[in-house]
Amino acid sequence: MFKHLFVYFNKEDSDISKEVAALINDQIRVKDVRVIAADSSQLGIMLTKDALALAREKDLDLVMVSPSAVPPVCRIMDYGRHKYEQEKKTKEAKKKQHVTDIKELTLNYKIGEHDFQVRVKSIEKFIDNGDKVKMSVKLRGREEQHSNLAVNLLNRFAKSTEEIALVERAPKMEGRQVIMILGPKKGG
Repeated sequence: MFKHLFVYFNKEDSDISKEVAALINDQIRVKDVRVIAADSSQLGIMLTKDALALAREKDLDLVMVSPSAVPPVCRIMDYGRHKYEQEKKTKEAKKKQHVTDIKELTLNYKIGEHDFQVRVKSIEKFIDNGDKVKMSVKLRGREEQHSNLAVNLLNRFAKSTEEIALVERAPKMEGRQVIMILGPKKGG
């Protein structure tokens, strides 16, 4: 009688749902379709079996590109090649993306001058790579009374790197530590 097809997929398999939407050759079950040739010329509305015969005659596939149109639009193309080119484009797009990481530097507010300069160079390196820097000064025991010294130290780091870094989050006390976040400047 009636056949039901259920497609279950999770977020990782979301590409599968896109493939299910593309009907190819004998999967197309409508009577009439609007056909576009491989050279992008309009062939007009014809019976699906005639369009399929035309595609097979040229050793190509009939692919439904717009199922919601009336009548649905199908294109004569090499589906394997089309699919390969689409995958290649998505891989190229992924290569060009840069994921911003958050690098964390943990300090003590009693830091020496040499260590301060080393940390500044680390921050500059991270910012040049396009990453954000989360700086935290941990306060232990009675050091909490001197949280203003930790805030002053973080402000000093912000001042030292102001040419390349932007303070995204000002120094603020959170629990037993003072935290500040630096990010790359948009124009730099």
